[in-house]
Amino acid sequence: MRLDISSSRRPGADRARLIRVAASRHLLAGLLTCAAGIASASEPGTPAPSVSLHGFGTLGLTRAHGGAEYIRDLSQPDGAGSSWSAKVDSLLGLQANVELSPRTEAVAQVVSRHRYDGGYRPELTWAFLRHDFSPDFSLRAGRLGTEFYMLGDSRLVGYANTSIRPPPDFYGSLVFSYIDGIDAAMTWPAGSGLLRGKLFAGKSPEQAPFAAGIAWNLRGSPLIGGHLEYLDGNWQIRFSHASVRFDKETPTDALLRALGDPLGGVPYLSLVPEMAMADTWARFNALGLVYDQGPLRIEWMLNRIDQEGPAYADSRAGYLLASYRLGEITPYLGISRSYTPTSRLPSSPIPGLDAITASLVGQSRIDQRTVTLGGRWDFHKNLALKAQIDRVEGKPSSLFLVKHPAADWDGNLTVYSLALDFVF
Repeated sequence: MRLDISSSRRPGADRARLIRVAASRHLLAGLLTCAAGIASASEPGTPAPSVSLHGFGTLGLTRAHGGAEYIRDLSQPDGAGSSWSAKVDSLLGLQANVELSPRTEAVAQVVSRHRYDGGYRPELTWAFLRHDFSPDFSLRAGRLGTEFYMLGDSRLVGYANTSIRPPPDFYGSLVFSYIDGIDAAMTWPAGSGLLRGKLFAGKSPEQAPFAAGIAWNLRGSPLIGGHLEYLDGNWQIRFSHASVRFDKETPTDALLRALGDPLGGVPYLSLVPEMAMADTWARFNALGLVYDQGPLRIEWMLNRIDQEGPAYADSRAGYLLASYRLGEITPYLGISRSYTPTSRLPSSPIPGLDAITASLVGQSRIDQRTVTLGGRWDFHKNLALKAQIDRVEGKPSSLFLVKHPAADWDGNLTVYSLALDFVF
């Protein structure tokens, strides 16, 4: 059973969109008001706050041959097929930094990209206050970018990444881009290097695509976690952990109704309560290593995602990416792998129900590897042109990181990408 359905507009969608925009503006306004209060409380003679504006973006084109649409990550409801598409990687971000004092800063960032509802409405991805209590300890509060994995906080800034996009086998399963909450970071001298740690807690303000025209509301889901990393010369190593408790149920009944209502209006979870996602936890663990010496750079990452319930499959992933700078040209080569461990599914004596359950869980299964070959040309200050080929080889059952697979899809894709990355 295929779970792809045609797009439809839900009643009240426009009103809900207006409410979300208003909420984002209130959050930003609140932070700026707080910032103004801190600035006004400064001692006489303190210089006025300084404001700096920055931006980043990617103009990208992608096409995929093989019978499925290629996506960057699970926040995208559709991707690139056999025709060139700009939706996978193209984005634009603007950021304002307000230095209120030598130790206090307010930051706001807005990003426009292909999002869960198929549009490009700008999102308020950062809106926080940071205070450095000492050179070794800082605190941030507001809307914060997530750092589930190493290098994850800059995964939207194409110019900061060697390849066109962070490997989807590794980063693609993340739908949490930011949280509303707080984090604390501390640094200690350790041997010949530095030991840095960070803890965070907050709630998700986001939604994610569940099926065509249907979104899963992740708002209110608590997130907690942190990381510990060690930096010594050319080496950087990090262990990360994050846990998410889903606050709301998946819209499974809406999906089944769109597919023809095979259960005749009976709520699916009333028949298979074990498949509930609300109040269950997902746990993300990762280990990352970066070596950067002269022209050579190597990134090596591993992760595992464990779901408390059976509705979404667990996964394991890793990648290795090596690049070598030759003046303005940087060729790179990478390999990544992601797969789902075997697991048992709930069973039911009701005819046909086990097939529905297997199909639902099957949408989150992965079993593929990707070989990446590309090159980066830094032809001008703050401008980089990239070209990349990805060969994805998997099983037809590997459905999690693709969209709209054809009935005869064999699990393989060849992906061609071009991108112009810039910062200003």
